[in-house]
Amino acid sequence: MDLQLNDRVVLVVGGTGLIGGAVADVLRAEGATVLTAARGEGADLRLDAADDASVAEAVASVLEQHGRLDGLVVAAAPPAQTLDPARSSDPAQVVEAVDAKAMTFLRLANAAKAPMRDAGFGRIVGVSGQNALITGSITGSVRNAALIIAAKHLADELAGTGVAVNVVNPGPVTAEPADDVAHGKPGESSPEQIAALVAFLLSPRSTTSGESIATGHRVRGSVAL
Repeated sequence: MDLQLNDRVVLVVGGTGLIGGAVADVLRAEGATVLTAARGEGADLRLDAADDASVAEAVASVLEQHGRLDGLVVAAAPPAQTLDPARSSDPAQVVEAVDAKAMTFLRLANAAKAPMRDAGFGRIVGVSGQNALITGSITGSVRNAALIIAAKHLADELAGTGVAVNVVNPGPVTAEPADDVAHGKPGESSPEQIAALVAFLLSPRSTTSGESIATGHRVRGSVAL
């Protein structure tokens, strides 16, 4: 299937990370013009997603260079393994984690939605996670759930404008996903499998909006959220 991504301009934030890098590779293979952004070295754009001015400057740079912004992927967040399990319910850690993940998504999506709406087309995809669906870490669950909820609100706000907003929720990410899925646990997925779903959601062929979609088996035994 031709995803009709040829020459589409897509900004991938967190594009030097495991998932973001795979997304950038898949999009380039589909013919898209991809700009990666990150705080560190190695990306096309330096971007501090905690800084409104840095976010605005990055989006303006894409528009200045290419005259359009067709897609935004937000895959920037500290890995779940960096969260301190001993501070799972510590409000300070929860607030910090929500800002680093959900508010990062919201800042970027807010900056991208205006030019997309003006163009009558746009695709925004956030990468959250299936920790939103399980208990065990208040920090891990709340930061992911907040992103999902923010994305749904944005999708509803933009309904009918040609701009779609969706979230992809990976379980554990590994190069070789296992087939087995334990009860109460999510299934594994590879960066390439996640990237394939993201690429479809960025495509003009996708009319899906307001959805939160799992990669890997959705938490076995869960029907909530």
